[in-house]
Amino acid sequence: MRIGALSLAVVAAGGLATATASAAPLWPGGPDVGTSPIVQAPQPAPGAAPVQSPPPLPKANFAAPVLSPGDGDVVGVAEPVFINFKEPVSDHATAEKAVRITSTSPVKGHFYWYGDKQLRWRPESFWPAHDKITVEAGGTKVAYSIGDAFVTTADDANHLITITKNGQVIKTMPTSMGKSAHPTPNGTYYVGEKNRKMIMDSATFGVPDTSPEGYKLEVEYASRLANNGIFLHAAPWSVTQQGNSDVSHGCLNVSTADAEWFFDNSQKGDPVIVKNTDGGTASHSDGMGDWM
Repeated sequence: MRIGALSLAVVAAGGLATATASAAPLWPGGPDVGTSPIVQAPQPAPGAAPVQSPPPLPKANFAAPVLSPGDGDVVGVAEPVFINFKEPVSDHATAEKAVRITSTSPVKGHFYWYGDKQLRWRPESFWPAHDKITVEAGGTKVAYSIGDAFVTTADDANHLITITKNGQVIKTMPTSMGKSAHPTPNGTYYVGEKNRKMIMDSATFGVPDTSPEGYKLEVEYASRLANNGIFLHAAPWSVTQQGNSDVSHGCLNVSTADAEWFFDNSQKGDPVIVKNTDGGTASHSDGMGDWM
């Protein structure tokens, strides 16, 4: 349907295979759990002319999968492609060859697996803003769009969050990140689910809410950044520390007004870059650690 307008068809082999994380989270919010690219022949090389009549894909060794993002979605520049299989796929190389990903700009990327039931693909760098993407696999096809390049950088050196849109600074907000006992890991996260209100309970990672480090409270405007429970959320109790010290259990604490603004203006797949913390580097196996 949109292939005639697309200039790149890329898949990659030899991606990283990892298992889904199973350790308990270190921060509140749950869930309660603890390569070089190659071009699939005869698809065109990066920068080739638009494909008017693409060749048929090889026969898939899987039933029609569920693809995400979905048809017609608009997502951020860090959103990976998700291919969810109904049954485990043991022959990863054959499955990768039966997937076609196309974009309006030349983009290189790679496949990687989370177990045998989920294949992902992401570009080596962020998607170009406003690209049109199509994904075909096992008889399923979706077409969706990349939105503005809405990039958030949280710098623990100055306790400040800076947000750019298509390269221009549009917002800054003071923040308080993870304290020394629970430092926020460095790395490139991306926005996942959003909760207007939610309960954060330290008991979900083994700390009773009656203990000195425990808590159970409702928070507002919570945007998930990691499956282990890191959110950017409203924290009116730490406004005094925001901008000058770290007091959270790993989340990015901001004022209620700033959390609401981020909640309203960001979208799924927008990158959030955390840097200059004492928390080391976040894990690829988190399930949202695609850019780690």
